[in-house]
Amino acid sequence: MSENPKQEDLEGLKHSPPQLASYQDVHADAVFGDITDDGPNYRSLGWFATAILMTKTMIGLGVMSIPAAFDVLGLVPGTLCLLAVATITIWSMFVVGTFKLNHPEVYAIDDVGYKFFGTPGRVFFGATFCICKCSLPLFISSEPEADTALDWIFVSGSGLLSISIALNAISMHGTCTSVFVAVAAIVTFCLASVRTLGRMSWVAWGGLISILSSILTLTIAVGVQDRPVSAPQTGPWKSDYELFKKPSFLEAVSAISTMIFAYAGTSAFFAIVAEMREPRHYARSLTICQSIVTATFLTIGVVVYCYCGSYVASPALGSAGALLKMVTYGLAIPGLLASTIILSHLSSKFVFVRLLQGSEHLTANTPRHWITWLSCTFGATIIAYIIASAIPSFNSLVSLVGALLGTLMSFQPMGGMWLYDNWGRKRDEKKLTWYLMVCWSIFVIILGTFLMISGTYGAVVEIIDGYKDSGGSAAWSCADNSNSV
Repeated sequence: MSENPKQEDLEGLKHSPPQLASYQDVHADAVFGDITDDGPNYRSLGWFATAILMTKTMIGLGVMSIPAAFDVLGLVPGTLCLLAVATITIWSMFVVGTFKLNHPEVYAIDDVGYKFFGTPGRVFFGATFCICKCSLPLFISSEPEADTALDWIFVSGSGLLSISIALNAISMHGTCTSVFVAVAAIVTFCLASVRTLGRMSWVAWGGLISILSSILTLTIAVGVQDRPVSAPQTGPWKSDYELFKKPSFLEAVSAISTMIFAYAGTSAFFAIVAEMREPRHYARSLTICQSIVTATFLTIGVVVYCYCGSYVASPALGSAGALLKMVTYGLAIPGLLASTIILSHLSSKFVFVRLLQGSEHLTANTPRHWITWLSCTFGATIIAYIIASAIPSFNSLVSLVGALLGTLMSFQPMGGMWLYDNWGRKRDEKKLTWYLMVCWSIFVIILGTFLMISGTYGAVVEIIDGYKDSGGSAAWSCADNSNSV
């Protein structure tokens, strides 16, 4: 076992190239400080467990809305848009790993903002979410950097909403929807309070098997059933899917925002790689993750839309018949719960690290450690519960999160991160590849900003129209939310 590294060694590691940076057997971590046997081991994730954890973070929520996005765009544009979003976000995720290796002290997006512009950069990420900040008094202090956890909390809220939909489906609306959301929140709080990602790998394993089983069952079911459950049940029927559709601008950006939401786990990967035993294996884990994720998203989007057409439900698991709907939702519940638990854990861990960073209480089993940790997980769960209850429309919620927070966490910062690490290269190193990557990074920043503004506007209009619709669900409603289409 090697000795603890000196401070100057850690400082030198910040500027070392990705291929040389290594944390193996290091006990003084740049984020968590001294890791001892007297507390949780925050550096216990192997590369394969990391791949499973990443995959489960990505699959479980957004995938349920992809077929409905295809229904808005058409089969060909939907496929192309999905692949385009996949390409940009996969590149962004690779940039996250490289940036973390170059700057081990970075734990989350707000640290990136601080490196870009100092304190104003950190404040920018807080100011971006200042409208929502007033709803967080139980969860965080007035420190602006804590607001970057809001993205994960919103996604956790959509997870609670998905679980309530599943419980409504399998129980045939056995009780008030608000009760189901509350039950999901209680279970989430209990399991999200496990302190390290290494000990949560079993949650990711079980959740991934669950959600993939549900998706596979749904894909087979829509292919063999006579017609979708929401289609006319008498007379001849044929899927009315279209290769190309003509959506309005707001409809199109809302659908694309839904796809971005499906890939919006990018910012969470900072926290995941921070707990890896060997972050140099991040690219290996990411390759496995994205191969599974993109194949799954593309398959369910194309197959379910082709067989269901305009009668596809959102979430997609509602597209099967009454019996298969109950089966697929039953299979999916552990997977939906796992996603919510992991994301609630990550948002809680973010604030926890910020509150105790530099203190011995961060890695020691002290009363302050436990009180702070449980307060963070409880606060994150409460806010996610409020979000899930206040915006009960699945489509509207995922569009809003994808546009407002998904792009900001997956597009613009990553373009800036590549420029930050590569802009200052020597003249003789600036070859054609460098110029192409500069153009690409700037394009990602501009595209992300455009989609954030236009997509947020479209999602807000959709939510307002939903509340005006007499058939829409109200906040904290007891109505059955498992039959949305």
